[in-house]
Amino acid sequence: MKSTRVFQFGEDVDGYPIKVLNERAVRAAAGILLLGAMTSFMNAMLLGNFQPTRFFVMVFMLDMAIRVFINPLYAPSMIVGGWVVRYQTPDWVGAPQKRFAWGIGLVLGVVMFWTMGINQIVGPINMLVCGTCLTLMFCESAFGICLGCKVYNLLNKEKAQLCPGGVCEVPAAPPKSLGLGKMAVLVAFVGYTVVAGQWVKATRPVGLGGFDDMATLEDMGVKGAAQPGAAAQPSAPVSAAEAERCQVPAFAKAIGHEAQWKLHNHCK
Repeated sequence: MKSTRVFQFGEDVDGYPIKVLNERAVRAAAGILLLGAMTSFMNAMLLGNFQPTRFFVMVFMLDMAIRVFINPLYAPSMIVGGWVVRYQTPDWVGAPQKRFAWGIGLVLGVVMFWTMGINQIVGPINMLVCGTCLTLMFCESAFGICLGCKVYNLLNKEKAQLCPGGVCEVPAAPPKSLGLGKMAVLVAFVGYTVVAGQWVKATRPVGLGGFDDMATLEDMGVKGAAQPGAAAQPSAPVSAAEAERCQVPAFAKAIGHEAQWKLHNHCK
């Protein structure tokens, strides 16, 4: 039997000495957040559009705040994740280390909200924080590895209990090595991906080179080409208002996304 209150971190489940959380729901929630983070991150990297990232940061920060200060079971991502895995047998893990790990996520979310959400500052610091969040969520959702929980063990005398896969306890047997056969498969696969990438690049259809072709056209003096390979068109007069609208902001220049920003905002 388990008991849950509104303001509580973790659940009291019979047979467990500490408060616990369902690891299956935790991983599902991490995957949901990872999907939103990757979508916004790719919009910023490929299109120079940082608006989805600003929106996601606000959602992420609120979700983490509910987990840490109220109850993880009432966080939106945990509600959805728990509903998706509702028919699976719960995998109970210790709650204290999760609270520490999610506290790290909340701090990262606040930093992103202050720099990007409020001040609209984009630079190396933001990319580092965003990359850290993506790494934490990916390891949690894909491998069930809580990197923040490992930091918890380094900073606390009382080590984490009831970790996923029993990694907090002394392993019953030493982990198995990959072996020469599996190592050979991995090496062969890496070689295959390199050859495949070179082949795709070598057989790229003319005119589908994206930004590389556009940059090449500009270097050759072809201005106003809407598509790679198009004939040069005379430049139309640009009004003062349009020139001001298409002024590339400093944050886009700072990370080298001038071309992507212009493309997203329909500027020449």
